[in-house]
Amino acid sequence: MSADLLIRSIEQADLPALLELYRDLNPSDPRLAPEDATSVWRQLSAYPGSAVFVGVRQGVLVTSCTLVVVPNLTRGGLPYALIENVVTGANHRKQGHGGAVLKHAIAEAWKHNCYKVMLLTGSKSPVTLKFYSGVGFEQNKTGFQIRRLPVRED
Repeated sequence: MSADLLIRSIEQADLPALLELYRDLNPSDPRLAPEDATSVWRQLSAYPGSAVFVGVRQGVLVTSCTLVVVPNLTRGGLPYALIENVVTGANHRKQGHGGAVLKHAIAEAWKHNCYKVMLLTGSKSPVTLKFYSGVGFEQNKTGFQIRRLPVRED
């Protein structure tokens, strides 16, 4: 990873750049209006421990993931965390940025006393699966989902 990658939570001013980065994740998604993005960002930010983390290099937002910390009534009341919307800009991949932002999100989950961090991917690409394994995720559960939007094609 480049030493000049700054990882931090997004601020409202970052939303246009984040939405543009998400075009690399889901190019066919409808564009979110700025006021709608602000509303969603404020709602997500209201959940303690939850955030959208970004990696910024030379003033450019190059990678991101979302961490959601979920309160829990099992495991002695310890929360768990979900990571979603993992993306690195097409021109910035294979440089360690995605792994760095994921490791940051995991560290934040541990700071919030989560007992586990979960991540799902629809990708079957060996490169993608190796990437997640390399960050420390284990493929040891069976996932199920019901969708309202179609699965994204890799």
